[in-house]
Formats: sequence, C-alpha cells, structure tokens
Amino acid sequence: MTITAPTDTPVPDGGPAPHGGGRRIRRLSERQVVDRDALDALLDSELVGHLAAVVDGMPVVVPMGYARVGDHVLVHGSTGGGFALRAAATGATVAFAVTALDGLVFARSLFDSSMNYRSAVVYGVLEPVDPAETDAALLALSERLMPGRPAEVRAMTRKEVAATRVLRLRLDDVVMKARAAGASEAADDGEDHGTWAGVVPLGRAWGTPEASVLTPAGTPLPASVSALTTPPDGSRRLP
Repeated sequence: MTITAPTDTPVPDGGPAPHGGGRRIRRLSERQVVDRDALDALLDSELVGHLAAVVDGMPVVVPMGYARVGDHVLVHGSTGGGFALRAAATGATVAFAVTALDGLVFARSLFDSSMNYRSAVVYGVLEPVDPAETDAALLALSERLMPGRPAEVRAMTRKEVAATRVLRLRLDDVVMKARAAGASEAADDGEDHGTWAGVVPLGRAWGTPEASVLTPAGTPLPASVSALTTPPDGSRRLP
C-alpha cells in the first residue's frame, strides 16, 4: 500500500510534453495528469515540498516551505549556508516534490489497498531571485504561508533581508500523477464482498491557536490567525 511516485522517462519524439516538459509516467501511465490547472491546484493547496539534489557526491533531501508565484516555485534559505544555495551556484539540476494525501483506499486484500493522492515533481535549475525583487518574493512567500500576516507585523530589516536568499524553480519540466478512485473490485473477482471496502477521505484542519509565553493574556487574535482558524464555513480546513 503505497503512494506511487511520479517515476518518469523522457517522451519519445512526437510524444506529448506534459506541462511543457518531456517526461512521461512509466508505471500506471493512465494516472499521469497533464492539466496545468490541476498542477497549480496541487501546488497551491500544500505548504511543504521536498527539495532534492546531489551535493558533493551525496544525495540530499530537505523539506521546505514554498509558494507558487505564476510559473515559478519560490523557496528561501540563509545566505550563510545550505545545499540549495550551493546547488544554485553550480547550476546543478534539482528536483522539488509535492504530495497531497487525499485518502486511504481499503480493498479486500492488502495487495489491492492503496491511497488516493496527487503528486508532482518539478525538475530544473534553481535561480537566485534578483536582489531588487527579494522583498516582493519574500512577501509572496509570507502571504502564501500566513495570509495577511505581513500587514500585522514590522517590516523586515535590511540586515534580515540581506541574510535571506530567495530561489526560484521554473515550472517548465514537471511530471504529475494522481489517484482518485475507489477500491478495485468486480462482481466476479472471487473476493468475499461481505468484507467492507471503500475509501476513507483524509481531512486536515488547523487547531486552536496557542499564544506565546510572552504574549499578554487577553491579547486578541490577529485577523490573519482568525481567518486561518475560523474560515467562513467554520471548517478550519487547510486550503
């Protein structure tokens, strides 16, 4: 029972180029998604991706907060170090993976049990954002992760901005795969249909806000936190 990651191979001459790239799903190819709106929806629904690169001959994978802005994924890190910056400096190809788990699929055998998911891997070379665009890029990252928060807190100092490097990865070479179906079953499959089979959807929700120890008692919640934890439908669900 696994999430089947988007394994891929270059598309032969004359084949389609999903999302502008040249990759095709090899296993369970019918699950490949080539719709750009679906890709944007996946990237916009999650908050964390995994950035992978080979650094000094060793594979490295790091989870990172990110934001999609137009045709790029933005990530950031310290100018003082980090494999992402080194990968950017050398022009090495990296991979950035994002996965949304939508539910568990309970079949009548463990072999047929599965997961419903949406998964994408972006390949390319990280590009440092121009210093003149750093402020806007950091604002876009902050607004994606904590909508409305930048307007409630002090501006970043020049020292803080100088200590932060923003990188971007263009959405030119992407492969996406998804499963959104019930349990595999057929009337004549020989299984005991008295055993329950189906899907358990996965929902995520924000918890009750917890103030820091130095926040005075009774301090009202800022609008950004209230909007995040108490949306109009009252669900507290993640986007």
